[in-house]
Amino acid sequence: MTGSLQDTITLHNGVNMPWLGLGVFKVEEGPELVEAVKTAIKNGYRSIDTAAVYGNEEGVGQGIREGLAETGLSREEIFVTSKVWNADQGYEAALEAFEVSLRKLGLDYLDLYLIHWPVQGKYKDTWRALEAIYESGKARSIGVSNFHVHHLQDLLQDAKIKPMVNQVEFHPRLTQEELRAYCREQGIQFEAWSPLMQGGLLDNEVLKTIGDRYGKSVAQVILRWDLQNGVVTIPKSTKEHRIIENASVFDFELTADEMSRISALNENKRVGPDPDNFDF
Repeated sequence: MTGSLQDTITLHNGVNMPWLGLGVFKVEEGPELVEAVKTAIKNGYRSIDTAAVYGNEEGVGQGIREGLAETGLSREEIFVTSKVWNADQGYEAALEAFEVSLRKLGLDYLDLYLIHWPVQGKYKDTWRALEAIYESGKARSIGVSNFHVHHLQDLLQDAKIKPMVNQVEFHPRLTQEELRAYCREQGIQFEAWSPLMQGGLLDNEVLKTIGDRYGKSVAQVILRWDLQNGVVTIPKSTKEHRIIENASVFDFELTADEMSRISALNENKRVGPDPDNFDF
């Protein structure tokens, strides 16, 4: 699977989602953010991932508008994701939060809207709100983030619509085998946040050695491993050379042996909170 940055996976509802996108976690509102989004679009990215809690939806929206204007692309060619925050969970609150996100982004619809964390006792009502949003056509797909297998099983007991995506922490130190297998069985697309473990793997010898073989960086090796595992990924960067580098992963292929060696780095180690004991 070599290919290009515009390559997509078809979600179970028929919507095409790019394999690789730009994440903007912890990027503050301001010119740097607008520039990063524009730069990504100009360099071939077609997917941008934000969330209400990042507090940067307005800048992301501006970056998208300016990026489209400069490239001549249409809104339909960009895949935009946002997420409902924990404080806004519940049926009515989530409906309202969605409208606020749309307004801040300056968009008529989202391509993907996610429940950010499985807030106990609330995520089912929140999911009903997402189903209503989906049925209204204002979100082309809906999904969840940070859901373990048991959260998904619980959700699916009452859901009318199955989540299209589950976005979770995923990198070579946290390979999430069981969760990935479950999502595959259910036809739920697996997506990685923090694919580079917030820089925690960049001096790893195994990854360096593999990278040297292809003239690629450790980051590129990890992102390639994601793609070959069938995992959608959204590395974050604000620097142009890094945005370009992160996307330059479609011109080489890891061997089965290299894939195994990378997966063997697993330690079930998280850099983010565990959804089971997250302080909502």
